[in-house]
Parts: sequence; C-alpha cells; structure tokens
Amino acid sequence: MGSRSAASAALRIWLLVSVALLLGCCQGRFVVEKNSLKVTAPDDLKGTYECAIGNFGVPQYGGTMVGFVAYPKANRKACKSFDDFDISYKAKPGAFPTFLLVDRGDCYFAKKAWNAQKAGAAAILVADDKDEPLITMDNPEESGNTDYLENITIPSALITKSFGDRLKKAIDKGDMVNVNLDWREALPHPDERVEYEFWTNSNDECGPKCDSQIDFVKSFKGAAQVLEKKGYTEFTPHYITWYCPEAFILSKQCKSQCINHGRYCAPDPEQDFSKGYDGKDVVVQNLRQVCVFKVAKEHKKPWLWWDYVTDFAIRCPMKEKKYTKECAEGVIKSLGLDHKAIDKCIGDPDADEENPVLKAEQDAQIGKGSRGDVTILPTLVINNRQYRGKLDKGAVLKALCAGFKETTEPAVCLSEDIQTNECLENNGGCWQDKAANITACKDTFRGRVCECPVVKGVKFVGDGYTHCEASGSGRCEINNGGCWKDTKNGRTYSACTDDGCKCPDGFKGDGKHKCEDIDECKEKTACQCKECKCKNTWGSYECGCSGGLLYMREHDTCISKNGGSEAGWGFLWVVFFGLVAAGIAGYAVYKYRIRRYMDSEIRAIMAQYMPLDNQGDVQSHSHHIEM
Repeated sequence: MGSRSAASAALRIWLLVSVALLLGCCQGRFVVEKNSLKVTAPDDLKGTYECAIGNFGVPQYGGTMVGFVAYPKANRKACKSFDDFDISYKAKPGAFPTFLLVDRGDCYFAKKAWNAQKAGAAAILVADDKDEPLITMDNPEESGNTDYLENITIPSALITKSFGDRLKKAIDKGDMVNVNLDWREALPHPDERVEYEFWTNSNDECGPKCDSQIDFVKSFKGAAQVLEKKGYTEFTPHYITWYCPEAFILSKQCKSQCINHGRYCAPDPEQDFSKGYDGKDVVVQNLRQVCVFKVAKEHKKPWLWWDYVTDFAIRCPMKEKKYTKECAEGVIKSLGLDHKAIDKCIGDPDADEENPVLKAEQDAQIGKGSRGDVTILPTLVINNRQYRGKLDKGAVLKALCAGFKETTEPAVCLSEDIQTNECLENNGGCWQDKAANITACKDTFRGRVCECPVVKGVKFVGDGYTHCEASGSGRCEINNGGCWKDTKNGRTYSACTDDGCKCPDGFKGDGKHKCEDIDECKEKTACQCKECKCKNTWGSYECGCSGGLLYMREHDTCISKNGGSEAGWGFLWVVFFGLVAAGIAGYAVYKYRIRRYMDSEIRAIMAQYMPLDNQGDVQSHSHHIEM
C-alpha cells in the first residue's frame, strides 16, 4: 500500500510540475492584441470594427491593406484545400486583393489561413461561431503535420460573430464589401526609442518551438545589433521559470528540475527524468544567458547577448552532450566577456535562498498595464504590447519600425537592407591570425559567422572559433602552414611539410610553436673519433681534427693531410710499375709458348714430306727388325 501511494504521489507530482512548467499559471492574465478593420462600403456597414490579430502569419504592422471580402459557397470553414472545389481567390493585375471570410470550427485557425493563402487570398477573416469577447488565434499544438506554419505569410484576424453575420448578409445580397485593415496603431509609440523584450529559452531539445527561437535569433541578430548600437532600440532578453510547490520541494522531480531549493524550475528537456539533461541544467544555462546580458550591458555592449546565444547554440548543443558550463565559458571567453563577473551574477544554484536575478525574471512575467502575463515561449513584447505573428526577421523588423513615431523611424525602416560588419570588433569572437591577416570571421546580412577560410586556393580547417589551420598541398605558402620558421646567420629553417608541422633535421620540438636546435656535440651524435673536435652550430655542427689532421665527415674520422698524400702517390706508382711488370712477363710467356708451339707444328709437317737425318737411321733399323 505504501509503495502504491508513493508511486501515485510521484505521478501526481510529475503531472503537476510538468503541466505547470509547460503551460504556466492558470490564473495568468492574457491580453488580446487588436487592430482596426474599417469598412468603406456598403453604406449600411460603414464604420470601424475591432479584430484580434492572429499568432501566425505576418501582420502588416505600421501599414494598411485594402481589399474586398469574399465568402465561399463551399468549404466555408476552409478546413480543406480550395483546389478540391476549383476555387481561386488570386487577384488579377490591377484588381483589389481578396479578404477571405471563413467560419470558425472543425480545424485549426492556422490550417484555415494556410488553405486561404494557397487559394490566393491576401488576408483571412475568421468569424467567431458564438458571441464572446475576442480571443487570439494561436498556433496548433506540436502534433501531426504542421510544417505549413512556417510558410504562412498572409495576415489573419478574428472578428466577432455579430460582425461576421452582417458581412455574410451583405455578400449574400450581392453587395461588394470594401474593407481596410489598419495596423498603424497596433503598437504604441510613446517616444523616439522602441523598447522590446524577447522571452526565450536555452533548451534546444523541445522540438519545433526551440528550433524557431534559435533560428530567429540567428537571422535577426544583425538587425538587432545595428538598432541597439545606434540607440534606436532598447532590448532585454527574458527567461521563464516557475517554482515548485512547497509540499514537493524534496521530491525527486523537483530536485531534478529546480535550483535554489525549488524556487526556480524548468521542464525536463526530454520529459524523461532518467536520461539526458535535467530541468535544473536548463535553469542554470538560462541564468547564465541573463547574466551575460547584464555584464555586457554594464560594459555598454548589450548587443553581445545575440552573439553569445547564437554561438552557444552552435557550439554547445544538447544533442552532442556539450550543454555544459565548460562549453559556455569557452564561448564567453571567445567574445571577450568577463567570466568572473558572470559567475558572480549567477551565484550559488544550490543555496537555499533567493537568486535576485531569477526573482526579477519571475516578477517580470506578471503583466503590467496593457501587457498580459507571459506564459508562452517564445513571446516578443514591443513597447509593452505582445507581438502577434510569425517569428520572422522581416515581420518582426516591420513590427519594431511600427513602434517608432512617424518621421522618427531610423533609415533601416525605410530601406530593404541592413549593412553590418560585426567582424570589425573583437574579430567577432572568431579565430584569426593577425600576422598573416587571416580570419575566420565572415560578415553576412544576418550577422557574422565563424568559418575557416580558403586563402589562395588553400583550405583552412577547424571549428572557426578557437582554431583554423591550412591543409593539403600549398599549405606552406600561406603563413608557412601555421608551422615554426626562423632565420639566423643567413640560414632559414622551416617545419612545414605537406603532411603537417615537423621539425627539420638538427631540430626538435612540436614543429608548430617551436623547434629547438639539437646540440649534436653535447648529445655525442657526431665527431666521436679520438682526434675529433666538435663545435655546435644552429641546425647543424662543425668538426675539426687536432694535430693538422683532416676530418672526413662521412666516415667520422681524421687522416693525415701530408702522409695521406704521399702514401697515395706511392701506392699509385707501385700499381703502375706492377702493371708494367705484369705486362712484360705476360708478353715473354706469350712469346715463348707460341714459338715452341709453332716449332713443333712445323717439324711435324715437314716430317711427312722430307725425312730428316736422324729419322733415316731409325727407319733402316726398324725395317731390319721386321725382316
């Protein structure tokens, strides 16, 4: 019974904490952001009506859009593609754009907008199906096929049931209903500077919402930094945290998701307490990002927050198990920030006391004035109004520009481009070789990137942040391949090879940062003969011999200069005379043997044809015996 109660309690705690962390406090005050819809025809509908801006699409902040309203005869809830009904609302050149009026119900608001956009509508008006205060049309939950969300570009608005009924009635009568959607007053502009907040999260494992946040930071960074540096805007990042109910502070779930004794919590990234990173890891990284902003702001460089968050997402992702303090400090160091001041700001996450930074973040979540509570990530607040629409660079920039008073907006609001060069300061936190004037920093419209370069056809490899080095053939032509090189006494040695850095003969070391001369005399690797005298030189050595002897390097030996010469000539004479004697002897032998041979042959021939004196006597005697 006890174990079942414990398991049940643990389950209740998990549900309580997870739901609270994911959805926020149920008593939060959500404010619907509205704009005006003005009807100019027919006469009986003329007037201005309120509508609620949708949380998707691209609202035309600061602008207006004129068109006429169409109400489809089929597919009136727009839950199916209008292609199935052979219906198109694409305006012809010079014609009024179409505002498609559809009914609420049966499918997501965003799905209706997507089908209307594909059919060619310029905007969508959704008529409520019951009499109630206007609500904000939100994105659908992250389930099923919702890839189209990022592609919705038309503005959307929710209108009341009563106003929708009047529009439908006029259209049924055949009246042309002309409307003007006005976003010029959608955002207040109290002064010449726009103040905006971005509520975000350092977690990169929460699916499409986390991906959209970091994608937005990367794309908007360049524009945000220009606006901030020139004083046009004042930006503040924020992070949502929740507290653990006091009754569950000592539970496993709260301990894994919270810091400072249950005061500041975040959901488990994988929704699994047994693996990966915990919610408390997310809280600490969120806190570090807040402190990076505070310290950077104290040094009058608040825009470095954008660089830090972008680089942290690239260099320290959860999926690569790099979501750590060590990795974060590497990013901080590369940007030239004071890590000690940041650590002091973070404080002790294990302390049973309030953290002043996170306490301020929790207080900021509560809505003030016209702004409601912040309970959803991500949330953008501009001039104390919650932004509605797509988290897209162009759309957000348009909304920021709508927050300026007329004629006070910066030039960027009147042009299509923002030119930045973040590589000019601190080299953008990227690797560089000042001596060779080579850098991994590349400035782009969206901000700088750290990417190892290609110089004179030679490719550099590395992470772009802490190191880059030349690779392949030709690498020694670029800054000597990053290897050691030195010149002394008119002699130059290099450690660069096509395969890497290797100290040349006569030197020792790593080949990259240094190569030291080897003292061959001291290490007794040269001049080892008895009469040898050794003298070390840079990169080599010199050997001499005592007593007037001559050193032979290839044999590491000493020989007599004079004696060696005399002995050499004597030897040559001996060889010469020996050869002469051998020749004479050979000739004598040859002559003697040939002569004897010839004499013998001649005698034999002559004996056959003419008897010799001594041969006659012999023949007579022989004949006598035979008789």
